Amino acid sequence: MAGSTDRIEKKILLRAPLDRVWRAISDAKEFGTWFGVTFDGPFVAGARLTGRIVPTKVDAEVAKAQEAHTGMPFEVSIDRVEPMRLFSFRWHPFAVEPGVDYSKEAATLVTFALEEAPAGTMLTITESGFDRIPLERRAKAFSANEKGWAAQARLIEKYLAGAGQGGRAG
Repeated sequence: MAGSTDRIEKKILLRAPLDRVWRAISDAKEFGTWFGVTFDGPFVAGARLTGRIVPTKVDAEVAKAQEAHTGMPFEVSIDRVEPMRLFSFRWHPFAVEPGVDYSKEAATLVTFALEEAPAGTMLTITESGFDRIPLERRAKAFSANEKGWAAQARLIEKYLAGAGQGGRAG
């Protein structure tokens, strides 16, 4: 959807089997390793989780950029968990300003959809609902997350190639 201000979509072909990609997105510990967050529990539909931002373990450059936010709370509400197909959560995008209460704002919906592909697994990451974010934050949140999801697509690709997984090459 070119030109949309409400939705970000990123597609990436991951050279890994569907079940491996599923674990990387649906297991809270694995997700946190590549994404850059530690969670206080597992991803279960209906659960509200609080985590803390920690630098990613798969890319030194991205980890350095994340360092400024280390320890900051990271809250998600797990929406859907449909094994081998779809994982989604709601959150407050670009909620990084210390001392700001984002709880009164509408949350966006982040969806990770998987499809088997001849050379691996097609991952489609979609974040929608930006048009309900307060006008004064909307453009900044959209821009930050547009860049952020491009970076996260590269991080999961590197993670699945072995980076940050117990010393394997990456």
